[in-house]
Amino acid sequence: MTASTDTAGSGEAAGRPAPVRLLFVGAAVLVALALTLWVLATPGSGAGKPAPAEPPAVGSADAGFARDMAVHHQQAVEMSFVVRDRTDDEEVRRLAYDIANTQANQRGMLLGLLDLWGLPKVSPDGGYMAWMGGSHAHDHGDDGIAAKDGALMPGMATDTELDRLRKAKGKDAEVLYLQLMTAHHMGGVDMANACATQCEVPVERRLAQGMVDAQESEMRLMADLLRARGSSPR
Repeated sequence: MTASTDTAGSGEAAGRPAPVRLLFVGAAVLVALALTLWVLATPGSGAGKPAPAEPPAVGSADAGFARDMAVHHQQAVEMSFVVRDRTDDEEVRRLAYDIANTQANQRGMLLGLLDLWGLPKVSPDGGYMAWMGGSHAHDHGDDGIAAKDGALMPGMATDTELDRLRKAKGKDAEVLYLQLMTAHHMGGVDMANACATQCEVPVERRLAQGMVDAQESEMRLMADLLRARGSSPR
């Protein structure tokens, strides 16, 4: 993740300390520990499906969603840190802070689940989204989505787009961030919807549904922010 130090003072002036990355890491660890205790304490609850008696299999929807969404969320956190250094607009900076904070914590939950299940945090076959089935599956081969300029999953920004965001300033950075994050949320909502129906672990289904609800709300807000800047989602 990249971040310059030339705007550190603006974060402090807004009541948010500049070294928020350390806070996010600590929060993610605490949330992951709390989640682990919650899952251990409540083995069967929610949404009409009993909790599985055994940990999910490595190729299950539960494991695949946890692995892939952790990667997906990491890029959202990175983009949000970048734009906070590229604009002084408080609306966009506040949104970016909220997205970074929320998705860093959710990422900690997902990684905590994988630790709890004793499963790897990287897919054994090196691919993404096979758990969703059909045309969603992507790998690292010549025809895989990884060949498309670093975009590992649908909705994720390419390396070229991230480089543009790092170089943009002011309104240009705001518009590009809002467009990239809208596309990012659209891909994330598709994945979360799939988990909400396919995953077997109740706490993970609830987490996925919460992502859908929050990101759909944020997309409506981002559409308004783009409209105020004379632009629209791509």
